[in-house]
Amino acid sequence: MNEDSEFKRTCNKAMNAAVRLLSRRNHTKYEIRQKLKQRGFVAEVITKVISECEQFNYINDEQTAQYYLRELQTKGYGLRRIRFSMKKKGLNEELISNILEDHHTDADELENARRSLEKKLRTLNREKDARKRKEKIYRFLYSKGFSASVISELISGNI
Repeated sequence: MNEDSEFKRTCNKAMNAAVRLLSRRNHTKYEIRQKLKQRGFVAEVITKVISECEQFNYINDEQTAQYYLRELQTKGYGLRRIRFSMKKKGLNEELISNILEDHHTDADELENARRSLEKKLRTLNREKDARKRKEKIYRFLYSKGFSASVISELISGNI
């Protein structure tokens, strides 16, 4: 068997692996690159497969970022946590900023924080000391990725 046919065979195996991964859920280019690398494929093969996946629109980082943003918003995360999670997925800073600018407003941020707080209030209301309750609310919302200004606005309006 010659080198060219071996390369094609390896590319086909890598493409099959990528398609299987992408059939389960959206992945970024970075994630597919990492997963194929873990499976032992070489950089040249991975680059070719990712290029083909982009041509067929199997991988589209912008669509994946929009989907992931909606998922994280639904889970009640704040802007800081969303940005961090998107970076972790290998999305570039410019794309993240554009997506957040287009699809995440200050009103969305406040609404997500309010919904997260409402879900947690039953537990937090057990705390009788108002100062401690505010501290717990602050820590909870901060851990969800909300900014100090959003948290303060919520606390001053609700408690």
